[in-house]
Formats: sequence, C-alpha cells, structure tokens
Amino acid sequence: MKLIKNNIIKVLFGILIFATVSSCDEVADTNPGGTTTKDFAGDWFISLKDSDGKDVGGGDFYLHHTYNTAANDNTMWIDDEKHGYWIKCKMTINLADGTFSATNADNANDPGTKVTITEGKIEKGAGLSKAGHKVDKITFTAHFSYDPAGYNIIHTGHKRTGFLEDEY
Repeated sequence: MKLIKNNIIKVLFGILIFATVSSCDEVADTNPGGTTTKDFAGDWFISLKDSDGKDVGGGDFYLHHTYNTAANDNTMWIDDEKHGYWIKCKMTINLADGTFSATNADNANDPGTKVTITEGKIEKGAGLSKAGHKVDKITFTAHFSYDPAGYNIIHTGHKRTGFLEDEY
C-alpha cells in the first residue's frame, strides 16, 4: 500500500513539474502593437460655430471621440455621442500630416442623414487645455445634409488631458 502511495505521489509530482516547465514558453514578441490611427485617437473638447461665426453650442465644449475603424487602415470615427451636433461618421485621415475629411458619409448618430467634413486637421501640440496645458488641437468643418441653407458647423477644440482642472 505504501508503494502505491509513493508511486502516486511521484506521478503527481512529475505532472506538476511538467506543467510548470511547459507553461513558461515565452513568445518572441510580447508587444501587441497599436492601430494605424493611434496617434490621432482620443477624447476632444470641441466648441461649435456656424458659417457666420455665431456660437451654436451655447459657449460649451462638447466631448468628442476619435478612434480607429475595424479596417485598421487610414480611416477613423469621429463621434460626439449625441452631444453637440450629433455627429458620428467615418473619415479618411492622412497619417503623415493629420488632415482628414469625409464626403457624404452616413451619420450613425442621426440615421438617414449624411455629413461632409472638410478642412479637418489634428495638430500635435498646437492647442491649450482649459488650464493651459499644451495639447493637440483639432479643427474641422461639417455640413449636414438636412441643412439646405448651406450652413456649415465649424468645430474647434483640443485634446482631453484627463486632469480635473481641464474638465468642462
């Protein structure tokens, strides 16, 4: 009986050693990398004016997000989560200089409407946060298909820092 017990202990110990050694197989590259648009993705505080320069946002800054598409190419989303002018569309971005645009793109935050984005630009270190921190700047002009008068909405803002003193 003692021999059987010793053999069971030896077998269990062998399995434990084998599992420990075989589970430590290190992979050569442990860096998951990033998306193609990672340098332009983030949260942005953006103010809104119309073509005549009139404030259409009530003086507020609206939180917008930019993030990659599933294609992981030179396209990304702009999304205000139905704050501000209700914009969510895919846009094409020039990864070399940060310019972006969209032509007659579906507006997912307002189904059945289209949005055209022109003069889009993300500039590294060209903006200031609410508390005066140097951050990235974003500007673009959007035209919505439901506005036959031809008014454009001019979006101007800066990247969110995450610091409490920079929140709106």
